[in-house]
Amino acid sequence: MARVGLLFKKHDPRVPSILTELIPWLEARGAEVFLDEALAGQGFRGGVPVLAAELPARSDAVAVFGGDGTLLYAARLAAGSATPILGINLGSLGFLTEVKVGEMLPAFEALLSGNYYLEDRMLLRVEVFRDSQFVEHYMALNDAVINKGALARIIEVEVRVDAQLVSTFKGDGLIISTPTGSTAYSLSAGGPIVYPTLEAFIITPICPHKLTNRPVVVHDAAKINVSLLHGTDMMLTVDGQVGMPLRARDSLRLQKASSAVRLVLPGGNTFFKVLREKLKWG
Repeated sequence: MARVGLLFKKHDPRVPSILTELIPWLEARGAEVFLDEALAGQGFRGGVPVLAAELPARSDAVAVFGGDGTLLYAARLAAGSATPILGINLGSLGFLTEVKVGEMLPAFEALLSGNYYLEDRMLLRVEVFRDSQFVEHYMALNDAVINKGALARIIEVEVRVDAQLVSTFKGDGLIISTPTGSTAYSLSAGGPIVYPTLEAFIITPICPHKLTNRPVVVHDAAKINVSLLHGTDMMLTVDGQVGMPLRARDSLRLQKASSAVRLVLPGGNTFFKVLREKLKWG
């Protein structure tokens, strides 16, 4: 592991002190350090500034300092590459960024020595169609959410899996989640906890206006089609960060992406341990 990329949560006041310690430490061990050029001018020395989008291609591994939102951003940058991501928690929950900032040096020692293991997480590809024409696509590590805007009006969507009708949902919206995202918005909306390496998707209605509408889990090879039958001021939000306005009669096609995101996991942190400690499960 000779090339390490560093990506930080924007505007975090701890960045200069962390980099002042970390860059010399890495370079003293023979690592070439690349970092987001947006960090320039913050009082540290060393490292090669590059565009954030270039970090996965220039690095053997990318360390992401921030919360889960920063890691979700990095996952979209790394989509299509085999570059693994190490999450260092500067946020509050840090469900995906498991390593505490005080534990970063042992984590980097393990990274440089190859004493770690990798876990591939599937991505969700989301395609948007309007008037039967393709207009946009997104990649999600956690979820794609279709929901209403500011006004409290019900929207109506039809869901099909592999061309078979699942149901018509009326309510506040719909979540299509990966196993990684099963512990995010989908969980808050009543969806199941799914082991993160399981090959499946979760379809979770948001506040459905029908007592019998419940979340459903489908296989990862499924092609999910969502048609917007009725509603105004609707939005598609991907991983809580990007998206676009939607209209009635728009449609979405969701399926497993051809690439995955590879996470570096420290020893000793199991999925169930993280559930217990960070979500107070059990």
